[in-house]
Amino acid sequence: MTKLTQKKAKFEWGDKQEAVFQLLKQKLCSAPILALPEGSEDFIVYCDASNKGLGTVLMQREKVISYASRQLKIHEKNYMTRDLELGAVVFALKIWRHYLYGTKCTVFTESRVQ
Repeated sequence: MTKLTQKKAKFEWGDKQEAVFQLLKQKLCSAPILALPEGSEDFIVYCDASNKGLGTVLMQREKVISYASRQLKIHEKNYMTRDLELGAVVFALKIWRHYLYGTKCTVFTESRVQ
């Protein structure tokens, strides 16, 4: 389905796209169910990056609050892994700033500082 978002790609919605969309909807709405955040609790942010995209998970009390991911931009495909991991952290903190502002959060990545 991500091919439908590319420039100059012809938008075609057929049986295959509908099936993938319904499967995605079903997966997002079934267990594990997302939890609502509790304001006084600390947050945990897990971040990961690959040569395809960035992925993050926001958790609290060992329950998932939110998922977020995005594909790499063209210029980011040349970045080193440690830079992509940092990009994933920045991405997560930016999109979840309304949850994280004024709270304690712990961030986990797979990258090691050198």
